[in-house]
Amino acid sequence: MKSTYLRWAAFFFALFHIYCNVFASISELWLSAIHFGGFCAICALLDNERETVQAKSATYWINIALAVIAVATSTYLILFENALYARETEYIISDYVFSLIAIGLAIEFTRRTTGWFMPVLILLSLSYILFLGRYIGGVFSFPGLSLETVLYRSFFTSEGMFGLTAQISSTFVFMFIIFGSFLLRSGAGDFIVRLAQCLAGRYTGGAGLVAVVGSGLMGSVSGSAVANTVSTGVITIPMMKKSGFPGKFSAGVVAAASTGGALMPPVMGAGAFVLASYTQIPYLTIIAASTLPAILYFLTVCYFVRIEAKRLGLTLTLKEDTENVSDVLKEGWHFIIPMIVLVSFLVAGWTPTTSAAFAIISVIGASWISSTPMRLPDIFDAVVEGVKTMVSTALLLVAVGIIINVVTTTGVGNAFSLMIVEWAQGSLFITLILVALASLVLGMGLPVTASYIVLATLSAPLIFDLISQSQLLIALQAGDLPSNVAATIGLFGGDPLTALQEMPLEMKQLIRQEMLDPELLTGMLLSAHLVIFWLSQDSNVTPPVCLASFAAAGIAGTPPMATGLTSWKVAKGLYLVPVLFAYSPLISGSWPERIEVFIWSCMGLYALAGILQWHLEAKINVYIASLLLVSAGLLMWTPFPIIYHLGGAAILFGIVFMQNRAAKPAQASTT
Repeated sequence: MKSTYLRWAAFFFALFHIYCNVFASISELWLSAIHFGGFCAICALLDNERETVQAKSATYWINIALAVIAVATSTYLILFENALYARETEYIISDYVFSLIAIGLAIEFTRRTTGWFMPVLILLSLSYILFLGRYIGGVFSFPGLSLETVLYRSFFTSEGMFGLTAQISSTFVFMFIIFGSFLLRSGAGDFIVRLAQCLAGRYTGGAGLVAVVGSGLMGSVSGSAVANTVSTGVITIPMMKKSGFPGKFSAGVVAAASTGGALMPPVMGAGAFVLASYTQIPYLTIIAASTLPAILYFLTVCYFVRIEAKRLGLTLTLKEDTENVSDVLKEGWHFIIPMIVLVSFLVAGWTPTTSAAFAIISVIGASWISSTPMRLPDIFDAVVEGVKTMVSTALLLVAVGIIINVVTTTGVGNAFSLMIVEWAQGSLFITLILVALASLVLGMGLPVTASYIVLATLSAPLIFDLISQSQLLIALQAGDLPSNVAATIGLFGGDPLTALQEMPLEMKQLIRQEMLDPELLTGMLLSAHLVIFWLSQDSNVTPPVCLASFAAAGIAGTPPMATGLTSWKVAKGLYLVPVLFAYSPLISGSWPERIEVFIWSCMGLYALAGILQWHLEAKINVYIASLLLVSAGLLMWTPFPIIYHLGGAAILFGIVFMQNRAAKPAQASTT
């Protein structure tokens, strides 16, 4: 932001959000409306700061007009909401006008910030619910609703634009974006990179490992893949290239690692707050369950780096330039204080918004322990930069509410689930493949959060049903059923397996609540949503629209599409780890069970990375690849007893030992 007036407007706009989030003095609908109108105005005025927009030009005045109209639209909802209900929700001309303007603004500013895919999807959704559905046959047929009903549900209620996603944007997401901005402004980014160098710089492929660790630590603060790529990539990509890694691989690693930043607690991006609100699972429970899977993902990326370093013949790098951990921590230990404050408040039962507010205060307080305290200009800049970062996310989360309203009102979600059920024939594995393909297609045009929201709305209930089906079947076959459950099973011939295959999802939901432990159900529900949450992250590295990869390619000076394909390959943990969510107790089990799965999976993922790179400690052949595949299966398939896991580990270590032994004579001859 260049304009002084705009910067001050953004600053006070942020203070208003912080006040409302901490003291809750305004209704959620009004806050969401103000949130939307304000960010539309900021987005319009930011457009005037482009070099191509001349002062007093037509575009300049159009942007100012759009900013005024956006504020007027939000004001209208606040002032005339009660009048609408006094008329028993009967629309008058002004209601039509402002509702249509609001939807038009959502479409236009989403187009400006995310491209054409989302606006087209919104227009198709509205067409479907108004008239297009009546021309579609089969399960997706819908008779249509009146324009008045659609506009009312989209604008004046908490079911459309200003529904759940907008409320999440104006509360959780906004506060954590500001928190991340304060951390970065205080110098946490430099500290993270230096700490990463200390932790990983002395190992084989050290520069690449520094990039992975640095992006992981930075992602735990920012929660944004693109911001993560830009902030760390300017340092780590040249570092990797200097150490001998190809530019394309260097950029791909940084993009893949930065994508994983949204998976790393305690700040997991906007999608995590949507997940928490959808499932009604406490945010603390989500971040606790997500820690081990996030480590697995980053380990997978590290495996790719190590294997590539082995393939290129790179040895220890950064050895002489690496600082001591103690020296770095001595200078920057205060950056850890805000994270401790955040987690402590969450554990104590405070809301995420209040926890984030205290964490922001702790950033300022902690900076005064350092040699570079945050003064008033720094605080001002941190707030303004946070608002600027929030623009695209805020507009996206408001606009996607229109699509959610269509999906829930028309029953498209249930129809989609039925279609997948028919195709998958009750197979969880085939269902995961179909959802992954859907995520891949959506990821080509939708940002991460939007992709997650759409997929979660459409397929999360089905995945949850399939994950819980085995446990429910065991409970039903154990006998001694409650009378109501026994009666329900009797409606389907008395056989539990047949009953589960034939009864509707809603009926199974009631039986699950009756027969299974609530804690187990929570874990299974979280597993289903985390599967989708992880798959949706692939949109950051999926060509042709992969913003993190494109950002990394710009830094590395490599072809964008080729870099995108490389990052997509390196980020395959996004597909491999969710399989564990569905088939293992990594999320839903007890902590000893989770740790056991984690340990075996660490080894199994290394075997799979070797297959994907066609190289382990040395180049592999079809025979070794087959052995690695067997090893990975034995290590990662949870139903196997420990003797099978030990067998898989023995195969893997045997291959590593033999390849290293064979490599020593070759190294000796070259020296």
